Formats: sequence, C-alpha cells, structure tokens
Amino acid sequence: MTTTPTPDPRRWLILAVIAVAQLMVVLDVTIVNIALPSAQADLVFSDGSRQWVVTAYALTFGSLLLLGGRISDLAGRKWTFVAGLLGFAGASAVGGAAPGIEVLVAARALQGGFAALLAPAALSILATTFTAPDERGRAFAVYGAVASSGAAVGLLLGGTVTELLSWRWTMYVNLAFAVPAAAAALRLLVNCRPRRRPRIDVPGAAVATAGLFALVYGFASAEMDGWGAPQTVAALAGGAVALAAFVALERRVPAPLLPLRVVADRNRGSAFLAVAVAGVATFATFLFLTYYLQRTLGMSPIETGLAFLPMVALVMVSAGIATTRLLPRVGPAPLVPTGLALAAAGVAVLTGIDVGSSYAGGVLPGLLVVGAGFGLIMAPSFATATSGVAAADAGVASAMVNTSQQVGGSLGIALLSTVFASAAGGSVPAAGTPAGLAQAQAAVHGSTVVFWWAAAILAAGAVATALLFRRGAIAAPEGAGLPAGDPAR
Repeated sequence: MTTTPTPDPRRWLILAVIAVAQLMVVLDVTIVNIALPSAQADLVFSDGSRQWVVTAYALTFGSLLLLGGRISDLAGRKWTFVAGLLGFAGASAVGGAAPGIEVLVAARALQGGFAALLAPAALSILATTFTAPDERGRAFAVYGAVASSGAAVGLLLGGTVTELLSWRWTMYVNLAFAVPAAAAALRLLVNCRPRRRPRIDVPGAAVATAGLFALVYGFASAEMDGWGAPQTVAALAGGAVALAAFVALERRVPAPLLPLRVVADRNRGSAFLAVAVAGVATFATFLFLTYYLQRTLGMSPIETGLAFLPMVALVMVSAGIATTRLLPRVGPAPLVPTGLALAAAGVAVLTGIDVGSSYAGGVLPGLLVVGAGFGLIMAPSFATATSGVAAADAGVASAMVNTSQQVGGSLGIALLSTVFASAAGGSVPAAGTPAGLAQAQAAVHGSTVVFWWAAAILAAGAVATALLFRRGAIAAPEGAGLPAGDPAR
C-alpha cells in the first residue's frame, strides 16, 4: 500500500527559491549579449574573442548537466543546490571584476559549470516537493514560465544595468539572486541521500561530458567558422561517436550515469524532444529579433527588453492554464503539439517585418502568439519529463530536460546564424539604393529567412510530438515526493 506523503508546509517558499535560481540560470544565457559591446570597449578584445564570452557558458553548462544531475541524486539535492548557487555567485563576482578577456571567459565557464549543478537539482527538488496534481500543475506553470521567458528577462535586465550602471553589473547582479536564494535554501530544504550510495559511473560521465562538450563546441564553431570547417566537422563527428558509445556503456554498467529507463518512456522522450525543438527556435529568434529592434527600429537596450514583456505575460498566462486546468485532464498530447504549432505561427508572422515596420504593427502580434505557444510547450513538457520518475532518478531526469534545452539552443543559434549570414550576404539591393538602407534591408532579409526556418522547425516538432505523445492524462506520480533515502541536514 502506497502512503501519500504529507505536503511540506513550506513548499511555496521552496518554489519561490527554485524560481529565482532557475531565472538566474536561464537569463545568464542572454544577459551578457547586450553588454558585450560595452565589455569589448572596456577590456579591448577582438570580435573573435567576443564570441567566447557567450560560448564558454554554453560549453560547460551543456556538457556537465548529466553529471550534475547524477551528483544531485547521489550527494543530495539540498547541498548540490546550495553549492551550485554559491559557486555561481563566486564565478559571477570574478567575472564582474575581470581585468581582461581571459578572466572573463574563465568566469563564464565556471558559471556554466555551477549552473550544471544547480539546474537539475532545482527541477528535481520541485518534482519531489509537489505531488498533489493541482499544486504540481501550479508549481510547474511557474517553473515553465520562468524557463520560457528567462531569455527575454535577461535581455531586459542586461539592457537596464548596462545602460544605467555598467556591463560589469550583468555579472554582479547574479549575487542578488544567488546569495539570498542559498540562504533561504539552507533553512527550507532537507537533504535526502540514498541509503545505499552507488559509485558514480566514471566512464559514462567522462564519455557523456566529452560528447556533449564536442557537440556544443561543434555548434559554436559552425557559427564562427562555418559548417565545413575541419574543427566543426571533427567536433560534431566526435560528439556523435562519443554519445553513441555512451549509450552502449549505459546498457552494461550496474549504476549508469543515465539509466536508459529515464529516456525510454514515450511521453518523457517526447517532452525532451519538444524542449529541444523549442530551444532551437527560442534563442535564435530572441537574438535576431533583438538585433532588429535595436539596429533597425532604433530601440535602446532598455526599450528592447521592455518590448519582450507582452510575450512574457502571455507565457505566464498560457503556462498557468495549461498545467493547472488542462494537463491533469487531457495530458500533454494535445497541448505541446498545439503550443509548437502556435509558436510556429507566431514566428511566421514575424517574417512580415521590413525596414519600415513598426513595433506595434510588425512585431507585437507575432510575439503574443509566440508567447501563448511557449506557455503550452515548456511547462507541460517540464512536468511530463519529471512525472513518474523514481525519486532516485529525479536529478538525472531533470538534467536531461535542461540538456535538451541547452543543446537545442546551441544548435539553433549556430544553424540559424549561418542561415542569416548566407541570406543577408546574398541580398541584392535595388539599383540606386543608398548604402545604409541597402545594409539595413539585407539584415532584415536575413532575419526574415531565419524566422521562416525557425517556424519550419517548430512546425516539424509539432507534427513529431503529435505522433509520439501517448493520448490521455498522466497518472499522478506515486511517491515522487518521498525521499530517495535518509533525510539529513
């Protein structure tokens, strides 16, 4: 007979702490983008070096997530979560005080490594804290909204602190998130470790980390050097081989880093796919739309961030409705594909922009549709990906969700940056067009081609997930909130 765990009376405070931590992790993907020109002028580094300020975070974050998830399961989620927060704060302080590009890139890499500890622990704490279906829906609505809109919040916050203070505050601001969240976590959370702690799968960890690192590096190299560059081809091929070897290893070891049962479930695998597809389109769409708003429409960094807020509001509304009212009744099958289709339609609307478009007429309608779609994608996918997972596997399942989003985002930026460069470079202006206008037209043309590609990727994801998700509501997780072992402060 299964006993229903008593809900933690502090669970809503725990949700607030988790939301703050997840917001910090997601917004740090984009918060430095707006600040990069100021940082480059201050520290005097080349355009080639500039890319590594962004890429260093993605490399360590994406490649270490699976290991971070398993550490969370074995060492206990409380201490993994707190260590991730404090380590992230320390790395951010180093980055803010960086005297040169080398220290800044190293700090960004450290941020990514601690984020790889933090993100899986946060999601697994959420999944094991909320077990009642109605409360679980509300909790995942909040988490999904944060995950969907964090990139846009990063743009707003990055623009604000850069304009009002300096680029260094895009780093220092993380301390305002991490330190209070760590202090609250120390008081609110109970550490749960398995009674029998298996050894970490060292070969699997090494192969998975190397494979994910090679994939993310390959995508970054493709953006900088092209898909045919030797280092790009070698990294992508090496990553694919390493991940294939990883799957073979996980079939044989007694305590695998990633138990294949976690990804074999049809609904869970479909949720991972949906998050990856959304990641492909999300980061690239925000990136090129940001360029358009600032360079073509002449918005300031703060105005650019504010321009995304209506979309953020729609994400929160649709995520709340999807996870609290619809997901418990109908399951993910009708929701996630519909969200992907809506997002595809919204991005397709953005293909209508031109040099003379206005924000209200050319950008806002598409953003609102995209926001409604993302709310239906992310929150139900996060809830589905962690539903029914044994408590001992909650960390690694959570890591897989974050890995899907991170690898998808890296692929999307690399692929669609290449598409942009090709389309913009091939744009032929009309005879007699002034040079400045021709350049603006080429950039807008490149962006609209990118949006068509992003819309097509989202539409393909809608079809795939419609075919893959099982029909019907998901059974409430039994015992998901029970500790995976002995609680220990």
